[in-house]
Amino acid sequence: MSRSSLQTRIASLRRTLTLIAIGVPSAFIGVVATALLPPAEASPPPPPVSILTSQGDLGRGDIFISPFGGTPTYANGPEILDTHGNVVWFQPVPAGQEASDFRTQTYHGQPVLTWWQGTGLGGPASGTDYIYDDHYQQIATVKAGNGLSADGHEFLITPQNTALILSYTTATANLTSIGGAANQTVIDGVVQEIDIPTGKVLFQWNSQDHVPFSQSEQPLPASPSTPWDWFHINAVHLDTDGNLLIDGRDTWTTYKVNRFNGSIVWQLGGKDSSFRLQVAPGQVLDSANEIFAWQHDPEALGDGVYTFFDNDAAGTSELPYSRAVTVRLNPWTHTATLVASDAQPEGLSAPSQGNAQTTADGNLFVGWGALPYFSEFSPSGQLLFNASLPAGVNTYRAYLLPWNPLGSGAPGHGHDGPGGPGHGPGFPRFSRRGPAH
Repeated sequence: MSRSSLQTRIASLRRTLTLIAIGVPSAFIGVVATALLPPAEASPPPPPVSILTSQGDLGRGDIFISPFGGTPTYANGPEILDTHGNVVWFQPVPAGQEASDFRTQTYHGQPVLTWWQGTGLGGPASGTDYIYDDHYQQIATVKAGNGLSADGHEFLITPQNTALILSYTTATANLTSIGGAANQTVIDGVVQEIDIPTGKVLFQWNSQDHVPFSQSEQPLPASPSTPWDWFHINAVHLDTDGNLLIDGRDTWTTYKVNRFNGSIVWQLGGKDSSFRLQVAPGQVLDSANEIFAWQHDPEALGDGVYTFFDNDAAGTSELPYSRAVTVRLNPWTHTATLVASDAQPEGLSAPSQGNAQTTADGNLFVGWGALPYFSEFSPSGQLLFNASLPAGVNTYRAYLLPWNPLGSGAPGHGHDGPGGPGHGPGFPRFSRRGPAH
């Protein structure tokens, strides 16, 4: 043990003995001792949020983000904000880890908080999905099955109370038919549906089983031993008929997939689209004549209407800015019409990450991925809200959702057991809200 660690332990023991001597009940010693820690031992705060625009009829709810980056100045972790940028609840994750896809969902008819926590997001990641109740208590965890590890791009609870999650896995493939090596290492995208109580895998879909390598827009690597991330799965959502929407960033394609047998029903975008692309007046395709490229987050709104986060950037940009797009599909004429788009307010491109959520009010709430911004637009495209994180900090997705917790949001209210997402029992949380609102 180092000298500094020994001194820290001695100081902690002295504080505990002092509290016992003055009659502090044993149940409260941990909380009081934590409160007495000197500033140097306290966890850094979450990154501040600057409100750049706030006007008009904002959607109702709180903002859910998972800030990452900026360490050691700021802590990383799942965070709830009000629309004034005030912290409602925040849980720091251990150093070296990150959280992603933080939001509210419904599990067995009750509102819950969910997120992924782990390492390696953006590549072959390793982590666990967490479910907390509205008392901020952990009630379940979800891990990938069949020897895989859960990836942080998606954690979706279905109406059947199962979990849809993603994973990345490596394999060796013969790519001579597309000018590659006979023994190329590839990274495949996997979807799993998990029974939450038991961890049993109910359904599994692997990109290599259904999508040709030739559909990839990602250049082949120079060496066969360099893993080729040819598909880069980043979303699995439910269409309105219960089938799956699976997004392949590196094929520039969203695939509608039969939830029971895994077959592709249709695909939008990329080299083999099922739809002819067209634009409504005032809308534009990108320089590759696509509605989107390097995209994220396909969301079904009903009546053949979908939204997507269009990065249109990954090294080189197909558009000079990223945007959220709304597309109408006509299955009879096999046309996909770009009917609306909301451009990044600063005119910037997000090279990775991002989402576009239609709120209960009909607005569009957009997380700008690798850029440190999140925004809200009215149905007519008016910018209602725009906020920024510090430089070097971003959030994989951002949501505006209702949240009415029954438990107190006070620091230390929640509890993490050994191996949970915090550092242990009594790990402090930041909050400026009472029990309910």
